[in-house]
Amino acid sequence: MTILTPQAFINKWRAVTVKERSGYQEHFIDLCHLVAHPTPLEDDPKGTRYSFEAGAGKQRGGKGWADVWKRGFFAWEYKGKHANLDRAYQQLLQYRESLHNPPLLVVCDMETIQIHTNFTNTVKRVFHLRLNDLLKPEGMQALRNLFFNPEAFRTDQTPELVTQRAAREFAEIATLMRRYGHDPQRTAHFLIRLLFCLFAEDVGLLPDQVFSKLLRATRNRAAIFTTQLAQLFGAMRQGGFFGADEIPHFDGHLFDDAEVLPLDSESMALLQRVRELDWSNIEPSILGTLFERSLDPTKRSQLGAHYTSRDDILLIIEPVLMAPLRRRWAEVQQQARTLATAYEQAKGSAAKRLQGELQQVLQGFADTVAAMRVLDPACGSGNFLYVALKQLLDLEKEVIILAQELGAGSFFPSVSPEQLYGLEINEYAYELAQITVWIGYIQWLRDNGFGTPKPPILKPLNTIQRMDALLAYDAAGQPVEPPWPEVEVIVGNPPFLGGNKIRKELGDAHIDALFKLYAGRVPAFADLVCYWFERARAMLEACTTQRVGLLATQAIRGGANRKVLERIKESGDIFMAWGDRKWVLEGAAVRVSLVGFDAGNEQERSLDGSAVQTINADLRAALDLTHVHHLPENRAICFMGPSAKAPFDLDAETAMQMLRAPLNPNGRPNTDVVRPVASAVDLVQQQRGKWTIDFGLLPEDEAALYEAPFEYVRTHVYPVRMQASRVKYAGNWWQYARPRVEMREALRKHQRYIATPGVAKHRIFVWVQPEVLCNQGTLVFARSDDYFFGVLHARIHELWARRTGTQVRDAESGFRYTPTTTFETFPFPWPPGQEPPGDPLVAAIAAAAQRLVELRDKWLRPPDADAATRKARTLTKLYNQRPAWLDKAHRDLDAAVLAAYGWPNTLSDEELLARLLALNLARGGVQL
Repeated sequence: MTILTPQAFINKWRAVTVKERSGYQEHFIDLCHLVAHPTPLEDDPKGTRYSFEAGAGKQRGGKGWADVWKRGFFAWEYKGKHANLDRAYQQLLQYRESLHNPPLLVVCDMETIQIHTNFTNTVKRVFHLRLNDLLKPEGMQALRNLFFNPEAFRTDQTPELVTQRAAREFAEIATLMRRYGHDPQRTAHFLIRLLFCLFAEDVGLLPDQVFSKLLRATRNRAAIFTTQLAQLFGAMRQGGFFGADEIPHFDGHLFDDAEVLPLDSESMALLQRVRELDWSNIEPSILGTLFERSLDPTKRSQLGAHYTSRDDILLIIEPVLMAPLRRRWAEVQQQARTLATAYEQAKGSAAKRLQGELQQVLQGFADTVAAMRVLDPACGSGNFLYVALKQLLDLEKEVIILAQELGAGSFFPSVSPEQLYGLEINEYAYELAQITVWIGYIQWLRDNGFGTPKPPILKPLNTIQRMDALLAYDAAGQPVEPPWPEVEVIVGNPPFLGGNKIRKELGDAHIDALFKLYAGRVPAFADLVCYWFERARAMLEACTTQRVGLLATQAIRGGANRKVLERIKESGDIFMAWGDRKWVLEGAAVRVSLVGFDAGNEQERSLDGSAVQTINADLRAALDLTHVHHLPENRAICFMGPSAKAPFDLDAETAMQMLRAPLNPNGRPNTDVVRPVASAVDLVQQQRGKWTIDFGLLPEDEAALYEAPFEYVRTHVYPVRMQASRVKYAGNWWQYARPRVEMREALRKHQRYIATPGVAKHRIFVWVQPEVLCNQGTLVFARSDDYFFGVLHARIHELWARRTGTQVRDAESGFRYTPTTTFETFPFPWPPGQEPPGDPLVAAIAAAAQRLVELRDKWLRPPDADAATRKARTLTKLYNQRPAWLDKAHRDLDAAVLAAYGWPNTLSDEELLARLLALNLARGGVQL
C-alpha cells in the first residue's frame, strides 16, 4: 500500500485548482494513502459497501447520491475549491436514507474537510479539517477516526438533555419576571418569542448572530436591551432591517406586536447563559411539554418529572395515521418502478409519455400525503401534532427521493403545519403548540436538506384553536357540542379524570351541563376521557373523519367506561389496542389503554403489538365477556357498603365513652347506633379499631333520643352537610349519605355475612359479624353458608371477577369488583337459593371452605404469638407469600367447586371462562 506523508499531501493539494469532477477521486485516494486505509476498489471490488459514485445506477444515468460512500462510516460529497459546502451538505441530507444513514456526512472542497455527525438521538456536531490541521497530531487522529472509528465523533449530549436544560433555565427567568407582577400570559408570550429567537439564530434564520450580539452588547444595560429588542421584534413582524442586518418576515401571530417586557440584571444573566445552548438541536416532541411546565406556575413542580416520549406517541401515530399510507405507498412504489423500467427502455414520444405517467403517479401520492388532515382535540402543547407532521414529512421525502432516482424530476415537500388541527383550552399549551409545530417543521427542513420556509416563516396556524372541546353554549344559554373540524384522522391524549373527581375539578354547573348534553351516550361519572371517545365515534358515524387513535386510562376496559367502547363496536370497530401499557401523564407514571378505531373498514387488527382476528370492547382478543347477561337469581345478594360522605367515624376512646353511657331517654343503649366499622384495609390488612355512628334509617326525632351520638353528629357532621358540595344530603344530614336500604334489609336475617374489598390485588373474602358495618370501600354478600363462601373464594370465580372487573392502575394495584358487572353475571353451579339440600357436592365445598378459613385464622392469630407478631400478620401479606399449605387449601377448594359444575380439574383459564360464558348465556335465555 502506498504511504503518503501529511506534508507531501499538503504540498500536492494546496496548489491544485482543478474542478471537482476532475480531481475528487484522486484526492480521496491520496487521503486513503495518508491514513493507510484501502481505497474503494482495493477494499470492495464489487462496490456493494464502499465505492465511488454510490447510487449511480439510477434511471437514465445521472450522478450518484454521494461521491464516496462507505457503509456504516460515511457519505462524502466533493465540491470545487471555495465552493459552497453548505449546499453540498444539504444534498447529502436529502439522500442519506438511500445510503443507509451513515453516522458521518462529509463535504470537501479539497482544501477543507467538513465532518457532520449523523448519529441517531445525539446533538449534531460539525468538525473542520483544513490542510494545515493535518500537520498536527489531533488533526491526523480526526482523519484516521473518520476512516476507522466514526464513533469517536459521537457526543453524549442528546436533544432531550438540551431541551430539558433550556426549559429549566427559562423556568428561572419566568419566576423572576413574575416577581414584578407581569401578567402570566403576557410573560409566557414574551418568553416564547425569546425561545424562538434563540432557535431561529442557531438554524440561520436570524442572520449573523444578531440576537447574541445584542445580548452581549447590552448585558449590563437592560433598558437598552429592551429598546433594541423591540426594534428586532418589529423587524421580525413584517421583515426589514435591524441595523445592517436584513431580517426575514416571520409573523405567525408570534410577532404580532413589538412588546418587550423589562428584564432585570439577573434575568439578563440567565438569558446570556441559556444563549450558550445549541438551540438548533432541541427536541420538538418534548419541547412543548417541558416549556409548558416552565411557563405555567401550576406545573412548575413537574419540571424534573418524566414526559411522554416520541416512541410512545408513535404507538398511536403509526397504526392510525401512517399504516394506510404506507400500504398505499408500497403499491405506488411497485407501480412506479414498473413504469420506470418501461421508460428506461422507451424512446422518443413513448419515453416522454411514460415519464409523464411516472411523474403523475409519484406526485399524486405526494399530494395524498399532503392532503391528510390530522386533529388532536386535546392537543396540549402539540407533541402529538408534531410527531404526526414529522412522519408525514418523512414519508413524502421517500417519494421525493424515489422520483429523483427514477428520473421523474424533483420537488419541494408540500406537507406543512397547515394540515394540523388542534383544540386546547389551556392558554399556555395553546400558544406552545403552535410554536412547537413550527420549530419542528423548520428543523425538519434544515435537517433533511430542504432549506427554510418561504416568508413569512411563521404562518398563522388558525387550525389550532383555544376552546373547550366538549362543551359550548348557544345564544339561549343551552349546552351544545362545539364543532370539531372535519379531518381524515383524529389522534391524541385527552385528559384523564376519574368519575368521582370530575365534579370536584370542573364544578357542578359544568358537569350538570355535560351530563345533560351527553345523556344516553356517555354514562354519568364515566372518566372524562370517555367524552372524547364518544365525540370521535360520532364523527366516524357522520363520515366527517376516517380513523381515530386515542389514549384512555386503562379503566376504560370495564364498568361504565366500557360503554363508550361498546358503542364504538356497534357503529364501527376497534382495529388497534394496547390494553394495559405504561405511560407518563403530568409527569407521573400511569397505566393506560391505547385504542384505534374506525367505521369498520380496516381489515388488519393488532392487540398489544400482535396480529389478532378481533378486538373486543374489553380490549381483549379472546373470549368476549362484554355482552354477558345479568342473572335475575343473583340479585339482592351483593351490595356496596354504605357511603358516609361526612365524618361519622369515631376513634376507639370516643366510642367507648358513648358505649359506657347510661341508657338513653328511649330506654335504649348506644350500642344500637355506635358500631364497629370496617373498610377494605380492615378486612385484609390492619384492623384500625374504628367505630361509626350509624342511625340507619331512623327519622331525626328518633335519632335525637340517642343523646351523645346525636350531639356528636350535630357538631361534626351537620356543618359538613351544609357545605355547598354536600348540601344535597342536608335533608337527612344525621344519616349516611347512601345508607344502602336494600343491603340492610338483606343482612337482617343473617348471623354473619361475607365481605371483600372493592379494590384489591388478591380477591380475598372474609366472614364479618352482623354488628360490624362495612363501608363503601367494600362489597358485602347476604349469605351465611360455607358453600357460598367457598364458591366465591374459588379460582373460577376469581377468574371471572378479573375479566369482568376493571384494573385500577397496574396489576399490583389491584382490580375492582362490582355487584353488577361482576357478581350478577357470574353463574354459580346452581342458581343461588336453588342448591340441592344435603347434596355431597355442596357439602364438599362447604368443608373445603371451612378448612381454608380455619387455617387462615390460625396463621393470623397464633395462640402463642405476642401482640406485635399478630399485628404484623395480615391476609394481604399471607396471599403475597402464598405458602404451600395455603396453596393446597385453595387447590382442594377449587377441585370441589369444579366437581359441582361437573367440569374436570385440568381446564385452562380460557376454557373455564368459555364454559362460564356459555352457562351465563344459557341461563340468560340465549340460544347457543
